[in-house]
Amino acid sequence: MSKEIVTRFAPSPTGFLHIGGARTALFNWLYAKHHGGKMFLRIEDTDKSRSTQEAVDAILDGLSWLGINWDGEPLSQASRVERHQEAVEQMLASGMAYKCYASQEELTEMREKARAEGRPPRYDGRWRDRDASEAPEGVAPAIRLKAPQDGETVIDDQVQGTVTFANKDLDDLVLMRSDGTPTYMLAVVVDDHDMGVTHIIRGDDHLTNAARQALIFKALGWDVPVMAHIPLIHGPDGAKLSKRHGATGAETYRAMGYLPQAMRNYLARLGWSHGDEEIISLEDLIAWFDTDAIGKSASRFDFKKLENLNGHYMRATDDAQLLADWKVCLAHVDDGAAVLAWMAEGNNEAITLGALPGLKERAKTLVELTESASYLWRQRPLECDEKATKILDDNARQILKDLHGVLSAQPAWDAEPLEAAVKAYAEEKELKLGKVAQPLRAALTGRGVSPGIYDVLIALGREESLARIADQAA
Repeated sequence: MSKEIVTRFAPSPTGFLHIGGARTALFNWLYAKHHGGKMFLRIEDTDKSRSTQEAVDAILDGLSWLGINWDGEPLSQASRVERHQEAVEQMLASGMAYKCYASQEELTEMREKARAEGRPPRYDGRWRDRDASEAPEGVAPAIRLKAPQDGETVIDDQVQGTVTFANKDLDDLVLMRSDGTPTYMLAVVVDDHDMGVTHIIRGDDHLTNAARQALIFKALGWDVPVMAHIPLIHGPDGAKLSKRHGATGAETYRAMGYLPQAMRNYLARLGWSHGDEEIISLEDLIAWFDTDAIGKSASRFDFKKLENLNGHYMRATDDAQLLADWKVCLAHVDDGAAVLAWMAEGNNEAITLGALPGLKERAKTLVELTESASYLWRQRPLECDEKATKILDDNARQILKDLHGVLSAQPAWDAEPLEAAVKAYAEEKELKLGKVAQPLRAALTGRGVSPGIYDVLIALGREESLARIADQAA
C-alpha cells in the first residue's frame, strides 16, 4: 500500500502572509488534496526576537480568507526544542555530530581569512576529530553536523530536475547553538520527519538548504522527503516581488477588493498550467494539480490580468455569495464600517442585493463595486462630482423637471415601464436618449458614470428617486 501524501506549509511569523508564501501554501494544499493526503501548518517561530503573535494571526487569517485549510492544529516549532535536542543527542551518540568549542573570535578570523584568500567562508573543522579531553572548561559547545567531506549530495527535485552539490561545499553546519537552541536547519528536518512529511514544496531560494537538510536526514537515518522547489514570483519589471511593486501581503489584496476565489485561481496559474486554461474552478484545480506541470522559470505578477480575472469571478459569483465577500472586504477598508452599518439598517441589505446584478457587471474589484454602489447610501442633497456638475446645466435642470412629472405619473415602478416613459419623453422632445439619461444619472447618483440608469431607479425606489430628481430640477 502506498504511503499517504503529507505536505506542509511552514511560514516564519515575522510579518503578513506574503503573496509568494500564499502561493506556496496553495501548491502544498492542492497537491495534498489531489492525492487524497494531508497538509499540515507549522509556524517556524524559533527566532523569538522576530516572531510575533500578531504575525501568526495574520498568517492564519490570510490562509483562511483564501480558503486554504490545514489538517490538525498549527504546530509551533518553538514548542519542540526538547525534541530537537534529543535528535542532536542521537547524532552525537552515533558519531554523526560533534561538539565545537570554537570561540566567536576564532569563527570571525576563519571567515576573514577565507575572504582574503578568495574562498567562500567555511568552518575549517578544527574540532571535528579532537578528543573530548581537549575541551576547555566552562565553555558551552555548539553542536555541528559531521558532514561528508567528499562525494556529492544529489537532490532529485520534481521541478528543478537532478541537482548535484559537492559535499566539500557543504560545511559542518551548526545544529545546536551553545545556548542549547536548535538552528533552523535542524528544526526543519526533525519536524518534517516527526510530522510524516513526504513531499516538501517550497520556493527555489531553499534549494541550497535542501542539500544541507538531506545530509541531516541521512545522519539521523531517516528517509529524505521528495522535494519540489518552485521559482519565485517576480514583479512586472522582472525583479523579485517586493514592497516596491505595491501589494505583497494577502490581506492587502483583500482590502483592494479581490475575491478569494479569483486570487486562488490567479496564484495557481503563476508558475503552473493546465493547457491553455485560464479560468479554473477549485474542483478542477484539485483534479488537475501536480508538480510535473510547474515551470522552472520565474512568474511575473500581472496586476491587470488579476483585475480582469477578478472581474470575471465577480460577474460569475452568485449575488448572495458576492454580498458576503463584499462585506468581508468592507470590514477591512477605511469607511467600510459605515457602509456595513447602513446595510444593517431596515431593508437596506435587500436593496443592495437587488442592485448587485447591475453593479457587478461594471466593476472589476469590490472596491470599485463600493464606489459604484455609493449612490445607495449617500445622503440628500447629493454632492456631485465634477463631471455630474458639468452635466447639470440649465437645460439639464429643465429636463429633470419634466422627467419628475413623467416618472411621478408612472403607476408601476418597474424597469420596463420606466424605460418606456423616459424614451417616450426623449422622442417627444426630439432629444437623443443620452441627453436625457445623463442629467437623470447625475441627479440620482451625483456621478457622471454609474450603473444602468433603470437599475438605479429600481434600487432607490420611487420616493428616493423622485426626491433626488427634485433636488436638482430647475
